[in-house]
Amino acid sequence: MAKIQMKTPLVEMDGDEMTRILWQKIKEILILPHVDLKTVYFDLGLPHRDETGDEVTVEAAEATKQYGVAVKCATITPNVQRMEEYHLHAMWKSPNGTIRRILDGTVFREPILCKGITPYVPGWKKPIVLARHAYGDIYAAADFTAAEGEKVYLVAEDKNGNVTSRTLVHEFGGAGVVMGMHNTEASIRSFAHSCFRYALERKLPMIFATKDTISKIYDGKFKAIFAEVFKEYEAAFAAAGITYLYTLIDDAVARVMRSEGGMLWACKNYDGDVMSDMVATAYGSLGMMTSVLVSPDGIYEYEAAHGTVTRHYYKYLKGEETSTNSVATIFAWTGALKKRGELDELPALVDFAKKLERATLTTIEEGHMTGDLVPLFSRPGVTPQKLSTEAFLLSISSRL
Repeated sequence: MAKIQMKTPLVEMDGDEMTRILWQKIKEILILPHVDLKTVYFDLGLPHRDETGDEVTVEAAEATKQYGVAVKCATITPNVQRMEEYHLHAMWKSPNGTIRRILDGTVFREPILCKGITPYVPGWKKPIVLARHAYGDIYAAADFTAAEGEKVYLVAEDKNGNVTSRTLVHEFGGAGVVMGMHNTEASIRSFAHSCFRYALERKLPMIFATKDTISKIYDGKFKAIFAEVFKEYEAAFAAAGITYLYTLIDDAVARVMRSEGGMLWACKNYDGDVMSDMVATAYGSLGMMTSVLVSPDGIYEYEAAHGTVTRHYYKYLKGEETSTNSVATIFAWTGALKKRGELDELPALVDFAKKLERATLTTIEEGHMTGDLVPLFSRPGVTPQKLSTEAFLLSISSRL
């Protein structure tokens, strides 16, 4: 058959370690035989980010703004250990954080439900969609070490350089560390609008949570802006039969654990990073969660919610067989292809992406899966079979 033709390229962001290996195999086995794939390619692997002084990450984000749809492989955010391992010039910031800051979007993460995979939380019968604020906080923070005897202040200056406020953070009796982080009212407001709109679109009740009892000004600003923005959506929520609740983050965790799912849980940046992994794992595996960054002006960036699967990568380098779950990365590609097809009015491309998703889930439901899913799988009359990384992709391909 003739390959499906694309009109507009996707922005393609390659990544690191085992997910970089998956990235190429998914394209070779599942996409390129059927689609005349057009992409604008950026190598966001850590060595290339280091070579370019991380400018390649900025270039990829700007290209995403230009083309409207991107698909991103998982990448390493280096720590001290990674800096030594890769001989880096600097401890570069999270590429996801950089991209989110430039696009000023909200990350929506949703588990991929599959027959036979039972959640670790028995009461969860419906998906929990997690909305993560994609700007600021710890991901754009300035931090440094403080020496014994030093005093650290938060200082604000006006545009003329005049000090307008000066607040003591801590007087150090011994060495320590300090961090200063920020957010903007405009970004918080965009986050609120995105969440309320998405909840209405999906007809999902919504929870938003911070810790404003402790962070009275910082988190208090989030709470106040959400309350203000919700007034614009209150009537629509009531008409749709859904609710909005603000609560503290610890109370939200308790509510979510006791629920049956079927809600949108809006979180600040760091909370969303952590809680999305928790939700994904509880539904089966980190390899079974979609993630899409949506900007206020309709830019989309799709990626897997998990990391680079370092342990499997080290096995791969030794020539050992791996059984790495590629589902979330496949769904990153299908999400981007569907959106590109919708925007370019290419129903064949949309249809292909949907069929690839169905083929992926059918493969698992019929008992063929990667090792992480085998202990979770239980379906009458079906015996789960563990497949290698590549054998799983080939099994999907046979159904596709």
